[in-house]
Amino acid sequence: MATRHKTTQEPPVELPVGFNAWLLDCVPVADCATCQSEWRKLNACKKAGKIALAARHATAVRDHAGGGHS
Repeated sequence: MATRHKTTQEPPVELPVGFNAWLLDCVPVADCATCQSEWRKLNACKKAGKIALAARHATAVRDHAGGGHS
């Protein structure tokens, strides 16, 4: 019995309204160069529609700001 593969592309997954806001929620430390750099990268990725990459930067801000910045 041959396996049949579907050759059409599935429509994109629609996330719940507000999910990206929750995913990207973070507060950079105002006087921390690392937090500010990650924040700028987060916003650039968000503007370009690269939400997965923006989420990585948001995680970096949360981890850095929450763990004591240096």
